[in-house]
Amino acid sequence: MRILHIAPRYWPALGGAETHIAELSQRLVADGHAVTVVTTTARSLSAFWDRAGQALPVGADRHEGVHILRFPIHHHPVPHLTFPLGRLVIWALSRGRLPVNWLHSLAAHVPSTPALLNWLNTTSESFDLVSGFSIVFESLCYAGLRFAEARKLPYVLTSFTHLGAGDRPGQDRPSRPYTMRHQLDIVRQSTALVCMTQTERDYYTARGIDPARIHTTGSGVTPSHILGGSAQAFHHRFNIDGFNIDGPIVAYLNAIAYDKGATITIEAVRCLWESGEHVSLVMAGTLMPDVERYLAALPEDVRRRITLLGAIDDQTKRDLLAACTVLVNPSRIDSFGIVFLEAWLYRKPVIGSTAWGMADVVSEGIDGLLTPFGNVDVLANAIARLLHDATLAEQLGTAGEAKVYAQHTWQRKYTLLSNLYKAQVTP
Repeated sequence: MRILHIAPRYWPALGGAETHIAELSQRLVADGHAVTVVTTTARSLSAFWDRAGQALPVGADRHEGVHILRFPIHHHPVPHLTFPLGRLVIWALSRGRLPVNWLHSLAAHVPSTPALLNWLNTTSESFDLVSGFSIVFESLCYAGLRFAEARKLPYVLTSFTHLGAGDRPGQDRPSRPYTMRHQLDIVRQSTALVCMTQTERDYYTARGIDPARIHTTGSGVTPSHILGGSAQAFHHRFNIDGFNIDGPIVAYLNAIAYDKGATITIEAVRCLWESGEHVSLVMAGTLMPDVERYLAALPEDVRRRITLLGAIDDQTKRDLLAACTVLVNPSRIDSFGIVFLEAWLYRKPVIGSTAWGMADVVSEGIDGLLTPFGNVDVLANAIARLLHDATLAEQLGTAGEAKVYAQHTWQRKYTLLSNLYKAQVTP
């Protein structure tokens, strides 16, 4: 097959969605298919609204046999203000009676990628299937849909939907960027929809999407890519570099943002410190402005006890997973949670939140613990429970490891996804 993947970001950009897209693309190539990824130059998410955000070079690249075409992002004046304002305006308009095609036209400017859209309109390259990713970047998803329609090709959408706490879809702030009318219009017109969880599937079937067109695959890991970390190497490196790491480690691996549960994690560990617990907090991921402001307001003695690693390379992540006592990821805006699978490969207990589809991945009391998003006391108690109950921690981690090998390896996921692609192409 000749496959076109359209994605907001791609390798070496970091993130769960980016890891999923890269793994799928590379496996398709290794299986004999030709894959072209059309994407932006954004390496960090902030590059969409900040000219100083991490960006990659414009042009063609190749990685693991995947042909990559990167196109620049056009920033409007004062992008850190106009970007979020533009998204808010589109959401507000989507709640009214503005025609869907007008909403699609407006969305094409937030973010604005004219060179990428022009390539789709003018390329002479031939494909058998088009696949779009991340419904929150609906302008790219819609452009892929129109490209597929014009060429009479199947269009597969992987939405990576985030719905916050899940009790008021489209109403609470985290779900607004994923639940607008024109986004649902793209889902309805897609040949097939790939969902990460049963909860995500239920959301779309409740909105009239034909269940026969929905494929719930989830994401996965390749154990050999994740294993190989050294707890000793982690302790040696960061204890000699001036970091304050001593005792059990609570690891946080995600974008360091409020909606991802970063401030809640800090406050929970703060409670443990105040109660006399001897524990270290290590946080790895891109520091977002909201948490940066929060950290600046903390007392100096508290800030000194938080180890912020920023974005880390793969080996450092492996070493941290090997060294940590428990992984905490109490997010309300993750569509799946690949980091749980990675921690389980090291037989580490995990704590997630009850928000959205995390209960589809983590089974409460069986392979992890789930806490209500934003409830600091419950999270602190869950962490303390795993720090003091070694038997429970071991049972949860061992059960999680078994779940990964039984359900969530990329060998299994690739079979599902490649068969889905082939079924769309085969008459």
